[in-house]
Amino acid sequence: MRISASILCMAPMLAAAPATAAVLSAGDHGFEVQHSVNLVVPPAEAYSAFAQIGGWWDNQHSYSGEAKRLTLNLRPGGCFCETLDDGGGVEHMRVAYVQPGERVVLTGSLGPMLYEATSGVMDVKFERIAGGTKVSLSYRVAGFAKGGAAAMAPVVDQVLGTQMKRYRSFAAAGGEKPKL
Repeated sequence: MRISASILCMAPMLAAAPATAAVLSAGDHGFEVQHSVNLVVPPAEAYSAFAQIGGWWDNQHSYSGEAKRLTLNLRPGGCFCETLDDGGGVEHMRVAYVQPGERVVLTGSLGPMLYEATSGVMDVKFERIAGGTKVSLSYRVAGFAKGGAAAMAPVVDQVLGTQMKRYRSFAAAGGEKPKL
């Protein structure tokens, strides 16, 4: 009986654990990374938490050093943008497709890839599972990158893995800033 109770106590932690994280492919002119997390919240809440990107994105991976300056407008043509001092700003990605509570597709090049001749597609899916939502993020980048795209893949994989962990904590806490 103790084993069963231990397993039941661990179930919420297991449901919130990362399901997958991987560099699926990488070459000189492109790569694909994929991450997924299971959340113990319904798809509508997972989707809403994802939109609150300034609440969960890591400060270290913003141009301003303040993630609270990030916004994500989940509508076709909407911007994943960041405001900078003196009226400046950055368009990190553009929303290309939205199916509320189910899927968001963004296009653009994150971080240092902004300065390369690359283009990226981030496909985020929200799937109802027993006890909550599976959120899968796939980011595919293609083009010319000095030093080769394959060299960027593990770094991007690590950064997006960190972001997904922060997102999972934020969503699970009902929109409270993660303490990672």
